[in-house]
Amino acid sequence: MVRRTKEEAEETKDKIVRATLEIFCEKGYSRTTFDEIARRINLTKGAVYWHFRNKADILTEIIHRAFLLSRQELGQQVPELKTLEDLRRYLLCEIRLIQQHEQYRKFLFFVLFQMEWSEAILNKVSAELQDIIQSGRNVIKEVLTFAQKNGEISASADIEETLCVISCMWQGILKNVVKPEFKIDGERLLNRSFQVIVSGLKSKESE
Repeated sequence: MVRRTKEEAEETKDKIVRATLEIFCEKGYSRTTFDEIARRINLTKGAVYWHFRNKADILTEIIHRAFLLSRQELGQQVPELKTLEDLRRYLLCEIRLIQQHEQYRKFLFFVLFQMEWSEAILNKVSAELQDIIQSGRNVIKEVLTFAQKNGEISASADIEETLCVISCMWQGILKNVVKPEFKIDGERLLNRSFQVIVSGLKSKESE
């Protein structure tokens, strides 16, 4: 009985998280209310409050789940990240995850296009956001550092500068995959962009 009650509580929590993400995508963070979340899944507002103290708590849970999903899925697909080819495959897997996983795509749509980030909100979810932001940057930086040590890219290449270039490139591609602005396949766009960047890294010493 206790186990069933716990399972039911987790099912309710999951429904709240999913419903909230849907409403966040439709209306944004600030215009979403607990009353609306409760109505969406036929609960009382008190039932929502029993699981989450406020919207920031739900947002934190949404971010946490997306981060875990991404880390698990990409870790299985590309367990070792040492070369630039590993990094390219890793980012391709992210594109495919977005295309195949509706909840993950909704999360990115909300974060990239519907979220009204303020200092107050950032302070409440800072740790979760930093985990996601830093984990992505750390992956790229570690690959670049390893590739440079092994002669895959020029010894004179600026790792921090290259990290910024790849991060900006990736952010642009990510937005176009989530909400297409240009009629070009995401995987093709990544491959072409990656080819240009890698070519530049290899020819750095000739500048």
